[in-house]
Parts: sequence; C-alpha cells; structure tokens
Amino acid sequence: MRTVQRIALALVIIGGINWGLIGLFQWDLVASLFGGQEAALSRVVYTLVGISALFCLTLLFEPMDETEHGGNRRGRESRNVNYGTEFSDETDASNLNDSSRDFPEKDKNL
Repeated sequence: MRTVQRIALALVIIGGINWGLIGLFQWDLVASLFGGQEAALSRVVYTLVGISALFCLTLLFEPMDETEHGGNRRGRESRNVNYGTEFSDETDASNLNDSSRDFPEKDKNL
C-alpha cells in the first residue's frame, strides 16, 4: 500500500507543479510534453493526477505516527513509565503486602 501512496503523492506533486506553472506563466507543462490538452496522453495524465488527488484525501484522515516522520528512532523504543511515588515502590493498591495492613493510617486507595 505504501507504494501506491507514493505513486499517488508523486502524481499529485506533478499536478501541483503543473498548476503552478499555469498560474504563474500560463504554460501547461503536461500539454506541452504530450501534445496539447486535447491529446489522449495528456488526458490520461490529467485523469491519473485527479484520481491520485482523490486517493490522497484518505491520507488526511489517517493518524500520523511520529516514528515514521523524521529520523529519530528513539520513539520506537518502549517506554516503561513508573507511576510510583518516591515514598514507596508499590504502584498499585492491590500489590500491598501484609505488613501494610498493620498500619491503618496508610491509605490503600493510592
């Protein structure tokens, strides 16, 4: 699927460059390369660019994974988060040992 996305993105970029050239210089690169706007090959390229743009719309709604963007591989490491306090090694009230029952002032709902 990544290959199809890359091809679609490349075609959308080609279309964007073509529209930029049309807007700035009134020059259609695709039409110049393939024999005019009415040529069959030009129409195929225009159609592929349009389909690619529709396909790339799905990329807007995909969640971005930060590990895919940028060269930082530290994001792929597992992160073990310890929510314990500095006063105790226990992180869950269900893990209290028998000695904690001897002290009623200790809150077991932590």
